[in-house]
Amino acid sequence: MQFTGKVVLITGASSGIGAATAKVFAGLGATLALTGRNLENLQQVASACSAKTAPLLLTGDLTNENDTKSILKKTIEHFGRLDVLVNNAGILESGSIQNTDLNQYDRVMNTNVRSIYHLTSLAVPHLIETKGNIVNVSSVNGIRAFPGVLAYCMSKAAVDQFTRCAALDLAPKQVRVNSVNPGVTVTNLHKRSGMNPEQYAAFLKKSQETHALGRPGEPEEVAKAIVYLASEDASFITGASLPVDGGRHAMCPR
Repeated sequence: MQFTGKVVLITGASSGIGAATAKVFAGLGATLALTGRNLENLQQVASACSAKTAPLLLTGDLTNENDTKSILKKTIEHFGRLDVLVNNAGILESGSIQNTDLNQYDRVMNTNVRSIYHLTSLAVPHLIETKGNIVNVSSVNGIRAFPGVLAYCMSKAAVDQFTRCAALDLAPKQVRVNSVNPGVTVTNLHKRSGMNPEQYAAFLKKSQETHALGRPGEPEEVAKAIVYLASEDASFITGASLPVDGGRHAMCPR
């Protein structure tokens, strides 16, 4: 898996899975455009990347249409091409049908679905030119249903369907579209959703029971799956949703 000469745009690259993915791509020779809302964090990720070409750092909010247009435009202006789009940015919020509201629905769907829809539509003409590909970061929540995270589950199911539909739309152009579906992964996602340190520690402890392999995942494990799907080693894979979840999607309570 080599990406020398390939330009990879990664959203949500300032931490977690996005940051880990940037480092793996850099190690394989990719040229990177990294987006996020925190410039300082992006700079730290860029410093940790062993890239021959300095990553292009682009701050912005993907729920803002002008920011999204600017991110794609600046990437193309700077590098002249795009080979891989990794739609990783996303948020998690807790809420059931009994206590959620339309504001939460809009926040989650706008970030996790609408922004992917928009950025991908802008990137497609450039990916067609390079016969590139797209990897979306979904979740085991897109495959299985869980209580208390209604909007999030809906958003990730939408990402999986978007992946399949876009894959069929773009297959005649030789552009592949796939997704990864992580289980619980040790990042800041759950803390940002409102868990305090004690709740998060208990959540990770519970993950030993809810994942067949007996533990949560690490960002690097998801990153390697993303890079594989983006590589020529996966040249005959499109429209796939790949669980990277320690077997959680296969489990049923007994």
